[in-house]
Amino acid sequence: MQRTLSHQLPTQVGATVRIAGWVHRRRLLKAVAFLIVRDATGLAQVVVTDPAVRAELEKLTEETVVEVTATVTANETAPAGVELTDPTVRPLGPPAVPPPFDLYRPALTASLPTQLDNAPTALRHPTRSAALRISAAAVAGFRAALDAHDFVEIHTPKVVSSSTESGANVFALDWFGGPAYLAQSPQFYKQLMVGVFERVYEVGPVFRAEPHDTVRHLAQYTSLDAELGFVADHRDVMRVLRDTLAGMLGTVGERAGAALATLGVEPPLVPAEIPAVHFTEALTIAGAPADEPDLAPAHERALSEWARREHGSDFLFVTGYPMAKRPFYTHPDPARPAYSNGFDLLFRGLELVTGGQRLHRHADYLAALAARGEPVEPYAGYLDAFRHGMPPHGGFAIGLERFVARLVGAANIREVTAFPRDLHRLTP
Repeated sequence: MQRTLSHQLPTQVGATVRIAGWVHRRRLLKAVAFLIVRDATGLAQVVVTDPAVRAELEKLTEETVVEVTATVTANETAPAGVELTDPTVRPLGPPAVPPPFDLYRPALTASLPTQLDNAPTALRHPTRSAALRISAAAVAGFRAALDAHDFVEIHTPKVVSSSTESGANVFALDWFGGPAYLAQSPQFYKQLMVGVFERVYEVGPVFRAEPHDTVRHLAQYTSLDAELGFVADHRDVMRVLRDTLAGMLGTVGERAGAALATLGVEPPLVPAEIPAVHFTEALTIAGAPADEPDLAPAHERALSEWARREHGSDFLFVTGYPMAKRPFYTHPDPARPAYSNGFDLLFRGLELVTGGQRLHRHADYLAALAARGEPVEPYAGYLDAFRHGMPPHGGFAIGLERFVARLVGAANIREVTAFPRDLHRLTP
């Protein structure tokens, strides 16, 4: 008999079916016992009245893997309006050792460190797995949106010979006796691939050896990168980003509706045109000093509150960040060279996306590195492509875990990360 998943049971009333999953909970009442079985799609309620089956049920523990063969019976009070009656229950393994928390409760009451220490079982809780389903749907939406705009998916090296962002916050490793580093970003490679496909994207891990110990930082996270050629300036990139976010949220609604409902989340609407303010205007709105070189978290929160109040938008572009705070490959604003053709996208008080227009002339790269006192040699392989002709181009990068955390209202980014890697955690 083919296995039936829990979400298929409402269509099988009157039929004998076989389900399999984990013992989510047992309720042993005087005249009847209930077995709740959990599988990847939800919960199924099994009603046990046979004393022999009840005796076997009493031997089981929560999280034991079982197979149940029974009749699907309509019952409005049961999950999804059906329950399983006249069952036979067969364990598919030995009795499980119960985890150090109750997975059947509506919310996990264990502390976050305890959950992370026991991630393989904590992630089975419907609220934790729901966040990961939303994450998967967001990635599917990212890919679909860019595929529709004729982008090509690429896969770039995660071990590199030098730092991508001209900084010291890289993880060093031994590469056959020589120095190498975990990639901070696919930035250089995705730019080079614009010279091949014109429009490219990548979904992959990036590594930042920054000693942050906050609720918003990870040492390894998933970056959703895109780069496109033949742009007029950064505003072309912003338009593609807007459409990409709309596609991501649309796919989350389509593919992860049940997960959103589990977490009580209503996805925000992406405006047809996301409001944008220049960095200098943003400082005024946030009440920051006019000579502030960057936005602090408090400024980002104030700006997002303003965007919500003035524009009804959960999203806000801040454009024209000072060149001094942007990487050397950033294109300056031709009208105001001290400011960049770069942007950040704020989402509900937090920087979610960084992007902008890049330099595309070889001479401009040499001048930019010289102005910063940086040698050319570490970037020789990257810079060489610009000697052979590259179009005006730009791109962006979305932090997947930040996006999901903000979307579901998680207090800590680790709540939506399966196996987080940070300053203190390298296991499980």
